[in-house]
Amino acid sequence: MAKEQVKEILDRVLTWPVDRQEDAARLLRAMEEQNANPYRLTDEQVEEVRRRRADFAAGRESYATDEEMAALWKKCRL
Repeated sequence: MAKEQVKEILDRVLTWPVDRQEDAARLLRAMEEQNANPYRLTDEQVEEVRRRRADFAAGRESYATDEEMAALWKKCRL
């Protein structure tokens, strides 16, 4: 079923204005490049990213300040 759906949408894409076709090509190229990347997150890692993003959005978590990072680099002698 997926192949038929992809073919249908790609056939319709060919009827779009050229600038939108170029957008579609860029998006598909980016997806293809992502698939070529050998690094993959585990399901647990994906869930951790989701949780952390939600925590940041809700204000339960924050980034380190420049001063905190400077202190860490100094402590690590970097």
